[in-house]
Amino acid sequence: MNAVVVRLCAAFGRSAAVAAGIAMAGATIGAGFTAVSVQAATIDTIAKQAILVDLTSNTVLFEKNADERMAPSSMSKIMTAYMVFEAIKGGRLTLESTLPVSERAWRMQGSKMFVELHNNIKVDDLLKGMIVQSGNDACIVLAEGLAGSEQSFAEQATKRARELGLKNSNFANATGWPDPNHYMTARDLALLAERLIKDFPEFYKYDSIREFKYHGITQGNRNPLLYRNMNVDGLKTGHTDAGGYGLTASGEREGRRLLLVVNGLPSMQSRADESARLIEWGFREFASYTLYKDGETIEQVPVWLGEQETVPVTVPQNTSVTMARADRPGMKVALVSSAPVAAPIKKGDTVGKLVITAPGFPGKEVPVVAAQDVPKAGFVGRAFAAAKYLVFGNSL
Repeated sequence: MNAVVVRLCAAFGRSAAVAAGIAMAGATIGAGFTAVSVQAATIDTIAKQAILVDLTSNTVLFEKNADERMAPSSMSKIMTAYMVFEAIKGGRLTLESTLPVSERAWRMQGSKMFVELHNNIKVDDLLKGMIVQSGNDACIVLAEGLAGSEQSFAEQATKRARELGLKNSNFANATGWPDPNHYMTARDLALLAERLIKDFPEFYKYDSIREFKYHGITQGNRNPLLYRNMNVDGLKTGHTDAGGYGLTASGEREGRRLLLVVNGLPSMQSRADESARLIEWGFREFASYTLYKDGETIEQVPVWLGEQETVPVTVPQNTSVTMARADRPGMKVALVSSAPVAAPIKKGDTVGKLVITAPGFPGKEVPVVAAQDVPKAGFVGRAFAAAKYLVFGNSL
């Protein structure tokens, strides 16, 4: 059997060729978050740590010190929100559930929702107080309600973070209050935000609420990009002396969703301006291109000793790539398969891969699978195929 490469123009017309030695490409940067780093267009930032990801194709467009441990400050509340959303989805809480306010929560300093001592507050209000107003007091009420104490909650959050693939994160509290044992990386924050958006779309709406009034006090959402008419709909700001000014933000345009994490900026104004500049650059300089949809037939691959001579192949999920717009004319897509594929073949069996290349693009590989079953041929069919091979050889 030969390694057969069929050159495709990804649904734009195709022709056949034979080649070998296709190099592997792509890198896994977290559980469920695989990306190919693209640096075709250049940009820099004054942020100490940063990462910009196109979630449509899970492509890293830009990164700077993305694996460096940092103080995430109130961006840590994305993890607290994730834990609360998970508890609601699992039936442990509802939005109408009420949780008591302890003296510890009431006395908590920093940004506040201004909870009342010994009051019982609805989870819905606490979520708004935490996400919109960045209330440290709301965080502690939620943490104590879920785990009994903030310390126990932090331990549970760290364990859950590991399960989500956050390899360089450790939580000492629920708020992001400065602690040497409380840290994350920009990459981990991006992965966490991506999981929250995709795992809890019904709750992500909290992140776009612009203001919330509680206890007679109206406070605006601290995410500056919500007010800039640039399609940003989340997630969370952060600031401590140790971490500087930070922001985890996401927005969607024309079906593309970008996710940005920046930290270590010197001021609120630089946080707003630098975040806007990086997101606009990502939307302007790059585009996502859908190559194949789940279930769409890509090609017919030859079958050896099967009831039919070929099997249609497809991709197990929608396949798209993100690259610099200037690189798109040079994009090439190749279907690589060891053909003919021996029968029997089950629907969903991996029978090859797509290799996607372009100038300035490091490459991406996507598995291709059989779109239907191909049973093994009967005795007569196998005998005919063997005779044909003896007479004509491998004609591929």
